[in-house]
Amino acid sequence: MSTLAAPLVRIPHLRVPRALTVRGLGNGSLWLAAFLSGFVIREPAPYELYMALLSVVWLGCGLKLRREFGPLIICMMLYIAGGIASIPMAQVQGDAMMYIAVSGFLAITAIFYAAILADDPDRFRIIQSGYTFSAVLVSAIGIAGYFNLFPGADYFTLYERARGTFQDPNVFGPFLVLPTLLLIQTLLRGPVFRHLHLLVPISILLLGIFLSFSRGAWVVLFAGVMIIYFLALVTEQSSRRRARLLFLGLAGVVAVLAFLAAALSIDTVDQMFHQRAKLVQDYDGARLGRFARYSLGFQMVMDYPLGLGPLEFNKHFPEDEHNVYLKGFTTYGWLGGTVYIFLAIWTFCSLVPLLFKSRPWTGFAQCLFAVFTAHLILSVIIDTDHWRHMYMFYGLAWGLIGADKLDRKRMRRANSRPT
Repeated sequence: MSTLAAPLVRIPHLRVPRALTVRGLGNGSLWLAAFLSGFVIREPAPYELYMALLSVVWLGCGLKLRREFGPLIICMMLYIAGGIASIPMAQVQGDAMMYIAVSGFLAITAIFYAAILADDPDRFRIIQSGYTFSAVLVSAIGIAGYFNLFPGADYFTLYERARGTFQDPNVFGPFLVLPTLLLIQTLLRGPVFRHLHLLVPISILLLGIFLSFSRGAWVVLFAGVMIIYFLALVTEQSSRRRARLLFLGLAGVVAVLAFLAAALSIDTVDQMFHQRAKLVQDYDGARLGRFARYSLGFQMVMDYPLGLGPLEFNKHFPEDEHNVYLKGFTTYGWLGGTVYIFLAIWTFCSLVPLLFKSRPWTGFAQCLFAVFTAHLILSVIIDTDHWRHMYMFYGLAWGLIGADKLDRKRMRRANSRPT
């Protein structure tokens, strides 16, 4: 009897660790996805190859596409459909098809993140951790590259600007803003002395954003900080804690001024800052500069319902669109351009109610809203069409929107049950 009973006793102890391991592997794979989003210096990037595999595996394991984030799925499908219809308009069919294929893949990543968060909104902690760790490391690499701290470090710069592990400083800088806001929000909401260690990663991220010399990144950071600070003030009910927030805001302004003074004491930094700090650069206000192309481009697409075709705009003008809303019409036709604007507005409006609800992920939603809104503004002057983290923002936003809808459905069912 004893020899037969022994295995029966051990079976429960084998099952529990196995279940925990599967959950741990799933969380670990999600953390790695967020971490790899910061490494896109070459295409196809490790992030893209990994996400292609991860999406298939998670869907195969039962990840659900819910109606609660159906608007994201439908809009992304229509957006890509507009791009496919525009391919015949392109002169080089192969490049056009590849461009739209990348857009389609990025749309899938947005849907993946939406499904992940709608299924379990607490997964925001895993994504936040992976993203923040990646951003701090990437920022440190960019800083090392700018100051040439090791042989070959200048590989991580472009045009004397830090680019980290990105192709362009204008993508590198904005990528760092969300984790910066999340860390700043922790300082604003929690005990300051308990979180003093966060000043180290915050400083690394701020220096990386500054050394990108991306005016867009600076605008995104400023707008994002203002939004989360405003939300912290209006949602705080304690007058004592509101006074604390005012003091922290003043201290933050003093710290930023000291930070700028220290950075600008370096001659090369000072020269680049004054060059990049101009509101209008020469290439912005030229005869066929950035601003002139906006007007001419929108006039031009009025005659092309299917668009000009992927990668065709710079064959008519000196450079690309540098405006994602214009690019929606030139590359994805009237259908894609209209749908993208509609999706942006719908996402913004759907996120607003989440900012004032008491949820474990409200703080994350507020930071996401702030950086997403700032990116929508930035998209007026820069092309964010193939920014990996922009599609991630859409997915995370609709994941939280879907989770909130599911929570409300559960509450209605619970309230409707007879007592």
